[in-house]
This record gives sequence, structure tokens and C-alpha cells, in this order.
Amino acid sequence: MDDGLFGDDAVIRRVGGEGLLLAGGGRATLLQIAHPSVAQGVFEHSTFAERPLDRLRTTMSYVYGVLYGTRAEAAAISRAVAATHSRVTGPGYSAADPSLQVWVNATLYDTAMLLYQRVLGPLSEAETDECYRQYSVLATAIGCPERAWPADRAAFTRYRDDMIATLRVSDTARRIANTLLWPEGLPIPLRPAVPVNRFVTIGLLPEPIRGGFGYSWSPRRQKLLDRGLDATTAIYPRLPERVRFAAKDLYLGALRKRLARRRDPLAARG
Repeated sequence: MDDGLFGDDAVIRRVGGEGLLLAGGGRATLLQIAHPSVAQGVFEHSTFAERPLDRLRTTMSYVYGVLYGTRAEAAAISRAVAATHSRVTGPGYSAADPSLQVWVNATLYDTAMLLYQRVLGPLSEAETDECYRQYSVLATAIGCPERAWPADRAAFTRYRDDMIATLRVSDTARRIANTLLWPEGLPIPLRPAVPVNRFVTIGLLPEPIRGGFGYSWSPRRQKLLDRGLDATTAIYPRLPERVRFAAKDLYLGALRKRLARRRDPLAARG
């Protein structure tokens, strides 16, 4: 098996595989669609709001394939995502627009660092810088120019804060968000998790974005969220690594099976 884009000792591999980060998926998604162009592209070219589990599988297959797969696997999943994005175009938006690719990736990085450092403890300055640089690959792997990703963490912080302060959430984004947070048709075993996911997602949003979506919050709710994060901090780091990384192993294994099935017809001809 060929080497991956990163070695096993890469900081991004330590961070990106933590199952904890899945709890931030709703936050990252709502931040993404807070950009009107992203929201419009999603509304016109995707039904993921009605199929959130499919969207989760697609996103995590890409993230884990690029970060943990072989170079061939990373290239294959990147080509598939880029091909899908090439069809997502319309008046005023394109999924291949570097500015939109940067924003989508920024939400993944920002959410990952928020949860990782809150629950597992802060990285060193050098580790944080390394992780930041490495996270750019999730944008560049699908064609975003390297120069489009903010040059360093200070530039990223300015960029993120400016985006949060200036984005204006559209009615389209609010409709998508409500469908995601109050989903219908989920398998029965997953339904009890919906209120928890909704609470965590809304609570982790920056206030300007939360207000833009029209979601209320209160000191009492913040206290409940903080207590939940404190409990997670006490328990989660003590779990075995195989448990904490189980989602990564599951999604990466499923991706490898799909890629193997695609190769089979060619292998049979040979």
C-alpha cells in the first residue's frame, strides 16, 4: 500500500480522526450555508437536507480519505468530489469558486479546533501552526489554489472574524437549517439524538450567525452546554483510542470497499 499524504505522526492525523469532531458537524454545516452562495448552491443542487446521513457519509469519506488514505485513495475521492462540484453552478455561485472552497474548509478547521482543544486540551503553538497548514489540503485537494488559504493563523483569525461579522443569512439558508435540525424520516434508533444535536449545534454557533438563523439562546442554555462539555472533557479523553477513532475506521473502510468495487471490472478484464 502506498504512503498517504501525511505520516502517522502528523498533527492533523491526531486531530482529524477523533470521533468527537462529528459533534461539530451541524455547526460546520450551518456556518457553511450562512454564506448565501453556498446556501443557494445547496438548495438548487442537493437534497442533503432531506438525507443528512448521506451528506455525512460523503463528507467524512472525503475527509478521512484525504487525511488517512493512501495517495491513490486520496486522489480518487478528491476527483469524485471535484467532479460533483463542477456541476454545482448557477447565477452568482460555483462550487469551484476558491472563495467558497476556502470558507467551507474554514468551517471544518475552526470547528475541529474548537472541539478538540476544548475537550482534549490545547495543542502547542508549533503543533497548532502545523495543523493549520495541513488542514489546507482539504481545500487544495479539490482544486483550490494554495494561495487562497490564509497564509497563517493570524490571517485566518482575521478572515474568520470578518466573515462571521459580515455574512447575512438568507431565507434559503434558514429553510435548509430548519430541515437539518428538525429532520423527518430518520431511522427510529437515531431520533432520540436529534434534540441533543440541535442543542449542541445551535449552542456552538457564533452569536451573529445564530442570530442570523433566528435561533434563540440564553445564559441557562449556555450553562447546560458548558456542563455537557465539561462532562465530555472528563470522560472522552479516557476512552480507548480504538473507540475514539472508530468512526474514522468505519468510514475509511467503507470508502475502500467502494473503491475496490470500482476497480474490479477493470481487474477482471486484465
